Amino acid sequence: MIEILSASERTDEVAQRESDIPASGGILSPRMTAPRREQRSLFGEILDWMLAPLLLLWPMSVVLTWLVAQGIANKPYDRQLGEMVQLLSKQVQVEAPGGRPVARFSLPASASDILHTDESDDIYYQVLGLRGEYLSGDRSLPVPTEDDRAPPGELHFRDDTLNNDSVRVAFLWVDVPGRPPNAAPLVQVAETLGKRSRLATEIIKGVILPQFVILPLAVLLVWLALARGIAPLNELQQRIRKRDSSDLSPIDEHDVPEEVSPLVRAINDLLARLDQSLSAQKHFLADAAHQLKTPLAGLRTQAELAQREIDAGTTDPKAVKRSLQQIALSSQRAAHMVNQLLAMARAEDTGHASRRQSVNIARLAEETVRDFVPRALEKRIDIGYERPETASLQIQGHSLLLRELIRNLVDNALQYTPAGGTVTVRVMNDPFGQVVVLQVEDTGPGIPAAEREQVFQPFYRALGTNVDGSGLGLAIVREIAQQHDAQILLEDANLRHRSKLNDQAGGTIGPGTRFTIRFHVTPPAPPSA
Repeated sequence: MIEILSASERTDEVAQRESDIPASGGILSPRMTAPRREQRSLFGEILDWMLAPLLLLWPMSVVLTWLVAQGIANKPYDRQLGEMVQLLSKQVQVEAPGGRPVARFSLPASASDILHTDESDDIYYQVLGLRGEYLSGDRSLPVPTEDDRAPPGELHFRDDTLNNDSVRVAFLWVDVPGRPPNAAPLVQVAETLGKRSRLATEIIKGVILPQFVILPLAVLLVWLALARGIAPLNELQQRIRKRDSSDLSPIDEHDVPEEVSPLVRAINDLLARLDQSLSAQKHFLADAAHQLKTPLAGLRTQAELAQREIDAGTTDPKAVKRSLQQIALSSQRAAHMVNQLLAMARAEDTGHASRRQSVNIARLAEETVRDFVPRALEKRIDIGYERPETASLQIQGHSLLLRELIRNLVDNALQYTPAGGTVTVRVMNDPFGQVVVLQVEDTGPGIPAAEREQVFQPFYRALGTNVDGSGLGLAIVREIAQQHDAQILLEDANLRHRSKLNDQAGGTIGPGTRFTIRFHVTPPAPPSA
């Protein structure tokens, strides 16, 4: 054991606390400077997701309806064009005067009347011979391409342009026995698209115009359905708003829709935790008020006694001095209690978790032990500090809270260790380099196994002890350890068997108490290039 024989100046904790508080003229926090996110409406978002596909599909339905209407409008007129082509193809005759086959075409009067009966559209026809020579009809009518070539006798249709007008053309090659397929007469009949366009427009009007009535009606029905579906949420909101601020009872899950039940269960869980937290705070405040009542009552009593002595005119300097000493002692106890309450509140502040940095736990332990050397010498207690020679003892944490943790452990050990006893603070590293171990052990009366969990509760005092204290030290230790994800173990020190230590101490050694806290090691920084 390495004993510390002289005390160094105590680190100014007030300066550290002030350094954690930003100046009023400093940079604002991210919460103050970040732009506020715009609140979204669940009703509006669902409505958008339902109406957007509807409004997107409506133009698509118009286009599809137009294409279908074109197909419907083409069928009867294509049938009529096909009949005209069939009629004209029957008028084509193949003769072979002089042994050379020649196609002949004569248009009867009845067929000519059929071609000119339509008053709304223009009808054109064309007849070509065996070798593509012109026989009759309109010379400007385009001839089918090789891609449109079909076997003789098969009727086909195509869209083409004639005199800058779009036309629908029906054509076929006349089947001539004994002639090759590529040497057959061609018959074509073309018709402008006036009737077809009017029929397609009428179909579109008949289909689309009702949709202009159905679409607003569908939007209205969707709006009403959403309003009715979200009504239970509004009722739940009203029920929560009408609650008293002190009513933390769970919300009935059976009165809400099934989809909202997980949210209600989460709220009930939050209410239960909030109720538990408020109950703990009320209990804590009640215990704090009770604990502060004793030193404050002592202050008042001693002040009244001193005042009576002075008013009676029989002032006894020794009595006044005793009263002043009691006043100083009571004020010291009250100040210690207030400092412990502030430390408890600081330990429970989860905001410290976001301000962690790399901390050398061995250096903090050494500085804390040096601060307690004068008090240990006053009580005739041997206080020592042990640490390995070479080790990486860096952990992630808040230095002010870790210093408070070590101070409370050492203070608790000094309070319960009798004169002539020993208090040892030890820092060790894990053989595998995963954790850093902090130990504080003493030779005091120890803590029974049945009370080892209760001593970490605020204001709990071990039975059979007459030591002054607030009962908050170990509660602060556990709170800080939990914030640093550290494991804390309480056990007997079992130092009775060390006869040499017993002889050196000069006092009775009890079973003692050993607090062991394991912190996670900070991973080493990668070497710079």
